[in-house]
Amino acid sequence: MTGDRPRKSKGGPAAPPEPEDAALVETFLRANPSFLADNPALYRALSPPKRVHGERMADHMAAMLEAERARTAELRATLEDLVGHGRTNQANQARAHKAVLALMAARTPAEALDIIVQEWPDLLGLDVVTVCAEGRAVVGARPLARGTVARLLPGSASIVLRPHASDTEILYGEAAALVASDALARLSLASGGEALLACGSRDTGHFEPRQGTEIVSFLAAAAAITLGRADG
Repeated sequence: MTGDRPRKSKGGPAAPPEPEDAALVETFLRANPSFLADNPALYRALSPPKRVHGERMADHMAAMLEAERARTAELRATLEDLVGHGRTNQANQARAHKAVLALMAARTPAEALDIIVQEWPDLLGLDVVTVCAEGRAVVGARPLARGTVARLLPGSASIVLRPHASDTEILYGEAAALVASDALARLSLASGGEALLACGSRDTGHFEPRQGTEIVSFLAAAAAITLGRADG
C-alpha cells in the first residue's frame, strides 16, 4: 500500500483508491467473506449499489438498511434516556428547593437538625437522611470516629455518590437496613469541624458517580449554614 490516505477534494468525495490498495481490499474480503457480516457497523460507511443485481447485492442492501435502522434506534434510545434524565433532574431540583425552604424556618441548629432528619427524607423522596459529625462539630449529630470523614471523602472530595452503600450502620444507625445506595457530602462548617450529610435510598444504584452533584452540593451548603448558626 502507498501509506497515503485518499485525498478529498474540497466539498467532494474521497479520491478513488490506488489500484494496488483496491486489490488488497478485494483480496482480503474474498479471504474473509463474513467480515462485513461480522462488522455490521461498517455498512453505515458504505455507499449502496445503484442497481440490485442478484441476491447477494440485495443482501448487502438489506444489511445496510438494517445497520441504519439499528443506528436510528440507538439514537432514539439515547434521546429518550436524556429526556428522562432531564425530567428526573427537574423533579429533584423542585424537591431540593422545598427541602431548603423548610430548613429556612429553623430558628436554631437543633431545629435545623430535626428538619433535616425528620422532614427531608419525605421532601427529597429518600428513605433516610442523617447528619454525622466527629467530636462535637454538630451537637446532636450521629457521632463518628476521628478520621471517618476523611476516609469516606478522601482527598479534596466534597461529595461522593455511591451506588452500593457501605458503613451504613455508623452513618444511619437503626435505619441502616433501609440504605442500599447513598450520597455523602462534606459539611463546610464555620467551626471547621468534620461533618457530613448522608442521604440514603433503599434502591441500589439510586445514586451513581456519573450523576451531577449540584443538587447534593446545594443541600449540603444549606445544611452547613443552618447547623453552624449560633443558638439564639
